[in-house]
Amino acid sequence: MPRMSEAEKQRSHNRILDAAAQLFRERGVEATSVADVMKAAGMTHGGFYRHFESKEDLIATAFWHAVDDVVSDMEREETSEGRKKERQGYIAKYLSQAHAQDSRNGCPLAAMGTELARTTGAPHQVGAQALDRMAALLQDTSETRSGQGLAAMALLMGTITLARLTESEEEADRALEAGRTAIGLLQDYWPKERS
Repeated sequence: MPRMSEAEKQRSHNRILDAAAQLFRERGVEATSVADVMKAAGMTHGGFYRHFESKEDLIATAFWHAVDDVVSDMEREETSEGRKKERQGYIAKYLSQAHAQDSRNGCPLAAMGTELARTTGAPHQVGAQALDRMAALLQDTSETRSGQGLAAMALLMGTITLARLTESEEEADRALEAGRTAIGLLQDYWPKERS
């Protein structure tokens, strides 16, 4: 049997990460087996250990892969004005009906955070690192330790959780609108500069 090239191996690795990131967000970590992930990636279960040491390794790597996917636009922006525009676009997309209805492709912290909080090792560590990373991107002041980014993250995650718990689109819209109001109040309230 011919050996797989490094490029082919990387493509397979990325297919596994994409499938895992989506399934873990949609079904949850505990409800998703390695076999489920490999099947969704179009591969056999036997090939898993060529890419990952364990399910724990897959969880941590797929979670970070999902975070990269949802915040990469904000991180690429270099100007203050550009970052502000990306941040506002991220918040608007986060507090949308489309995000409320699609946990499979949405915020990995909102979809997997409670499960990662109950784990130890790499999945828990990568969850904490992702929270810091995302809160820093939502920070709208010059002082990085002011807490505004973390407050914004708490509002976003709480809002999307409430919207997903509702039983109708109208109720979800009310929850999302409450979140938009709260984020607006947070942005208006928080001092732009601190001495």
